[in-house]
Parts: sequence; C-alpha cells; structure tokens
Amino acid sequence: MKGKSMISKLRLKFAGRSWNDTFQLVRRCMEKSRDESKPCEPLVRSLERLQDEFNVSSMNTMRHRLEIIAKQQGMGFHITDATCYLTADLFYLEVVLVACGGVEEVKVAPQGAPPASSESLLQLLRSKNFAEFSMKLSSLFTQYNIPGDNETKLKLFASLQHLGKDLQQLSHLPRTQKDCDPQMDMINNGRIGCLIAGKDDYPLTIEFFMMPTDLKKTDSQVTDPTSAVQVAQVTVGVSDLAHKLQMASVIPEPPQLDPQGYPVFLPLDEGPHETLPACFLLKLQPPVPMLTSFVKKLSQITDVTVADVDLQWAPLPQHLMRGSASANHHEETLDEQDTIFTVPLPGGVMHSYIVPGAAWQAPAQRATVMDSVPFTHPAHVPATLELLRHQCVINALLRSCVTSQSARPGSVCDLRFEVLPESDTSFSVTFHPPGTDSLAVLLVNVCDSHQISCRLFGAGTCDPSMDEHVTTVMMRCMSVPVTLSSLYTKLGERPSASLSPDRPAATEAANDHSSPSSAAVTDANGTVTESQGAAVAGDSSSVSGSACYAMSVANDELLPEINMSPAANLYTFSAEDVDVFSQWMSSNGELSELS
Repeated sequence: MKGKSMISKLRLKFAGRSWNDTFQLVRRCMEKSRDESKPCEPLVRSLERLQDEFNVSSMNTMRHRLEIIAKQQGMGFHITDATCYLTADLFYLEVVLVACGGVEEVKVAPQGAPPASSESLLQLLRSKNFAEFSMKLSSLFTQYNIPGDNETKLKLFASLQHLGKDLQQLSHLPRTQKDCDPQMDMINNGRIGCLIAGKDDYPLTIEFFMMPTDLKKTDSQVTDPTSAVQVAQVTVGVSDLAHKLQMASVIPEPPQLDPQGYPVFLPLDEGPHETLPACFLLKLQPPVPMLTSFVKKLSQITDVTVADVDLQWAPLPQHLMRGSASANHHEETLDEQDTIFTVPLPGGVMHSYIVPGAAWQAPAQRATVMDSVPFTHPAHVPATLELLRHQCVINALLRSCVTSQSARPGSVCDLRFEVLPESDTSFSVTFHPPGTDSLAVLLVNVCDSHQISCRLFGAGTCDPSMDEHVTTVMMRCMSVPVTLSSLYTKLGERPSASLSPDRPAATEAANDHSSPSSAAVTDANGTVTESQGAAVAGDSSSVSGSACYAMSVANDELLPEINMSPAANLYTFSAEDVDVFSQWMSSNGELSELS
C-alpha cells in the first residue's frame, strides 16, 4: 500500500511537467549513480524509452540521442561545440550538428586514416531513423571490434585489410557466366560470391547464396520469407591457438592461375606474416544449420578446428523448424518425435508432410547451427563458400517441407508425403501416385550446390524424361512441394496402365501383430523385395489389433543411397490419424493388396 501511495504522489507531482523536464530529471539521477562505471539499469532503460518519445527538434536533443546510441554500442561519446564524436579503439564517428537538431555531415575515421564522409549514415540521421542508424553503427562497431591489446589490434586490423584486398582481387578474376541473371550468377557461382568491398562505413561482406528467382515468382504461400540472400561478414576473432596471418598480399603479381581458374597463392611462410592468437571469421547472417559431415569438411578446408564446446547438436529438421518458426506455420505432432506439416500451395491444393523423428535421429543427420566459420588464408574462402552453398541448398529443400503457413479452417489435405533421410546429401519422399494402388518414391540427391538429381521409383513408369522433368523443376524452384505438385500433375496426365515390370513400384507385406519389422517378399515374378513395416494403432471400430503398411522396391532397382534399414520406418499413429493411410485400407480394416 505504501508503494502504491508513493507512485500516486509521484504521478501527481510530475503530471504537469514536460517530457524534457522528466528527461533531465532521469539524466541527473544517472549522474548521481553510486557506481560510475555501471549506471542504474532501470534508469538507463527509462532514459532509452523517453528518447523514443522525443521529437528531435534541437541540437541538445540530438546530442542526447546520439549519446544514448553510443553507450548502447559500448562506444565513448564526446562533444566539441556543434560536433559529436562517437569513439571506439580503431575508429570514430564525427557528427556535425546544426541549431535546429539537424545534421550537416557525418564522417567515419578508421585507425590511421583521415575522416571520410558517409552519405548512408547522414541520410539515416536526417530522416530521424535512429533504429536503422543504431543497427548500422553496431555492424560498424563489430567490424572494428578487434580483440587484444593495442599492438595486437593494430596488427590484426592491418592483416584484415590485406585479406580484403586479396579477396577483391579474387572477385575481379575473369570467369564464365552460368546464369542469365548477372547478379544471381555472381552470388551463386562467383568464386567468392558477390563481394561488397568494405568501406569506412560498411564492413567487408560476401553474398554467397540466393534462392532461384523462379521460386519468388510462385505464390507467396510457398515462399519462405527468411530465405533471401545468405551473407557472410569478413572480420577477425580471438582464438585459443595462435595462427599465422598475412601482413601483405599472398597473391603474386601478376597472378598465376591454376587449371580451375584460381590464382596460385603464396604460402604464408614465404611472405610477411604474424603469429597471433586470432583468426579470420566469416560471420554468417543468418546462421546456417550444418550437418556433422559438413562441419568436419570445414575444418579440413581451413585447417582450423571448429570448437565443439558451444555447439548444440540436434536433427537437421529440428534446427530448420526452429530457424523459421513463426505464428504462421502449422504443425501437428503425432507423438514425441514425428511431426506433420501442412503446406498450402497455389490453387487451393494442400500438402501434408510427415517428418519421422526416429529416422532423422541417425548420427549422419545430426546438425548444429553455425554462426561463424574460422579461417586463416584467403585460399580457404572459395572452397568454404562452396561447402556453405551445398548445405544451403539441402536446407532450402527440406525447409520447404517443414515450414509452412497455417492451413485454412476446414481445409483438407489433398496429398500426403513422407520425408526420410537417405544420406547426408540425399533424402526420399514417399507418396501415393494418382491412378494406382501402389506407393512411389522420389529420391533427391543434392550432388553439390549446382547439381540436384531426382529419380522416381514405383510410379508405374520407366520413362527417363520423367526424372529429367522433376530434376529441372527442382533446380528451378528449389521447393519440394512445388516439385511434387508438378510431378503429381504430370503423372495424372498419363494413360492408366499397369505398373512397369522394369521398375516395380510397391508390394505389400502383411505383418502380424508381433512382427512389424521388415521382411522379404516374393512377387509373382519371383523378385525378392524388402518390406518396411509401420505399426498403425487404432481402436476396435477402425483397425483390428495392429496392421502394417509397407513400401517395397526391388533391390536391383534401388540406388545405393537408399536406406534399407528395417528400423527406418517404424511410426505409430493414433486412431484419429489412421486416415493418413486410409487409401491403403480395406473396408474391414485390413490393408488392401498393393500391386
């Protein structure tokens, strides 16, 4: 009660005061803080909130606003007449103000260089866009926030500048254009992507992966808004081990090219270098979920061990779900592991994707989210970016299945699919093709960032053009739902025919209640096929006891990558979810014969 009474008195006392009076009071309270090195946090937050309410219309108000922004970034702040200085160890910002609170000029001065005008920062302050100005200043501070004492910072800053010049030289080497869109070609196919040369007010940045334009032209419902351009900021970071870093260019003049068109780099021992407790970093924006095998390949390329201490390992789809989870996505959990995702497509078509948790728990599918990649030499960058692109393509395809927008009320899924891992670079999608009673499997193999191969099994056709069609669509749109929608339409256009004897689709194994595991099945032609069981639990009114459905393909028709493990397809569903496989159930609750 005493606290409420005090608040009421304070409100009454300051009810007639202006925002400026309140602001000055908070500042005076902050200046009286007992610990000068750490002002009272509640007062700091109050001051920041008050700043947001101010209309910056005077020089004094603009000074206060810039001071708050500087302190938020951990920078110093000084005033000389009408000029404000936001200072850090290796650079400072110079802001010249005018009487009405406007900004006349903004300059950035790196260590050892004269101040240079920054038009981008000037326009942000003139438009009073303080949030964006603060973000750009944070990026700038990160660029120059180099660890170590003053001597070490200067050496690392010089090394980073030499690295930037070598990367620029790499980006200017001639190459053959592969994509009709020059910008996309540079980003996805360039040796080091699209290099945005570091200026005084902008960090050295590489754009290295961009989704195909064909996906952007499709309905917004199947486009993931988080997948725009993948960026890496080039900087330096502290390291537990000392590394040799360049103190001069490692590209000889004139450059000598190898058969792949890359310059022949000088070893660090043959040129000026320093051994320092740091390494270069590619800071990934946004961070990239990477499989275990890819993380190991990164270490092999850069010869720098990726510290495992702070890495959190989980199945790849789990990281992809976390990375783009929003209020718009819709998922239905069947049990503690398996998840169903509903994906709406253009034309009112609804897809349902089952991601079996047990299958994705395999060691090969463990992944972690990488926010930075350490390296020590510019020669590491092209191979590192190519590996990152490869992982980004795998992520984009799987993300198209596991992240989606919410289903419309009363909507019914037209098609159901199951996504299973086959290797670290391939996965399969099982579905029920139109006009048949069998199952079909689409095997997707991401060979590298520029090549995806798709092969269709068990759809009642051995037409190679079907594989070519699916591969082309997949490469263009980088979306599994869009590709399967196109494939389903293509299969529906075929004349109804029996399954091809050259590429058998599926037979069914009726497993008893006690044995839901895989079994060998012999078809009418004597071909031995593998059958994978999946226990389907239901009540007495729908399914009697336990039934199993299976997808079987002749072993000689399967690619080596296809996972034939008996335990890969054990999924238990509740009675409400039996309709997922209702097309394979007979009227008496038993599985129908699959031909």
